[in-house]
Amino acid sequence: MKSTSDGSSPFGEVGRGNSLPSDFISLMRLHLGEEQAEALFQGLQEPPTVSVRLNPRWKSQLTLNPELTDPVPWCPDAYYLDGHKAFTFDPLFHAGAYYVQDASSMYLAEVLKKWLNESNDPKEKSLIALDLCAAPGGKSTLLAAHLPEGGILISNEPIRKRAQVLAENMQKWGSLGSVVTQNFPDEFGHFCSMFDLVLADVPCSGEGMFRKDPVAVKEWSMDNVRQCVQRQRDILRAIVPTLKAGGLLVYSTCTFNRFEDEEQVEWLQSEYGLQLLEERHFFPGRDRGEGLYIAALRLPAEDKEEDGFTDKVVMRKLKTLNVIANVSDYRSQLTNADCQLELSYDDAIRYLRREALHVSAPRGMVAVTYQGVPLGLAKSVGTRLNNLYPAEWRIRTTYNPIEPLPCIFLPKE
Repeated sequence: MKSTSDGSSPFGEVGRGNSLPSDFISLMRLHLGEEQAEALFQGLQEPPTVSVRLNPRWKSQLTLNPELTDPVPWCPDAYYLDGHKAFTFDPLFHAGAYYVQDASSMYLAEVLKKWLNESNDPKEKSLIALDLCAAPGGKSTLLAAHLPEGGILISNEPIRKRAQVLAENMQKWGSLGSVVTQNFPDEFGHFCSMFDLVLADVPCSGEGMFRKDPVAVKEWSMDNVRQCVQRQRDILRAIVPTLKAGGLLVYSTCTFNRFEDEEQVEWLQSEYGLQLLEERHFFPGRDRGEGLYIAALRLPAEDKEEDGFTDKVVMRKLKTLNVIANVSDYRSQLTNADCQLELSYDDAIRYLRREALHVSAPRGMVAVTYQGVPLGLAKSVGTRLNNLYPAEWRIRTTYNPIEPLPCIFLPKE
């Protein structure tokens, strides 16, 4: 494929109406080669895939729809769907029974399966993990589902608005031992040599989101790429010292260029002596998912034995961070409610819109459920429920969906 006279893509529509930047076309040909670049440009014209990942907490309680027959090969309990669905209008989506996530990002499950337990024996000690740039929560909910029980997961996001979204998703997912923080990378300096696992899904130029996000196309430039490279280096300088000897660093971006991907990993190897275990690119058109680069690296173990960090030490250090949510606290509120009340579909949607419900229930705090999965809290005054669903979580739209509901699970008989 050759670019047109104005340097834009001859394929025309990319990212819902935005042509590929000419510098991006030239850069991909340089970094990928002509044949692979052409395949990528063609792949960016294809519709994005849609996939979901199930919450293992509810596997035994909910019945999976047998029509979900297209599994994501590198992630357990994950499936491709045949197009977009009205997830907003599925109460089980809001309850955290599943998470809508790009299939490429789910490759983290395969990385954990292959490399995490080589450096950590969950039978001997609790694992301490940090997801540094975690919003909106896709990779953190995956980590929560796949890390050994009994460990601690810190899901962090420095930007306040994004951190609130992260906190919502982590609390709905409901993994014990998870806390959500809002801190910048250099504020983790006193966690030196503490983490068994650090996931650094760093801010990037967003090339892998071109066919889903028109803003990513409009904002891309070589200057932005260079700024991202510098920002990524600053983040890595701040966070690599927090990795325990023998620990695992997972570095990822949603970009294709070598500057933000392979060359950053080469820098980590030369600067810190990290050992590259695996790296993989996902390309639209070649892989069933959006653009992603992911690399697993290990900090070599030292000859001397390191001091272990007890849960008390970790919790004491957590007090120095800006903790905005503790998943255990939210789950205990649901568990300790005076009673549970199952809602119909219509009442569940009313509850999620934070409307008052004229439903009879014993007086006191009530955990309202849908298909047995908790949606949140309400206070019963006898014939009416005062809705305690967090205002910032509510469904804001009042329109009824045109597209079909997800139907991830079969309704209870």
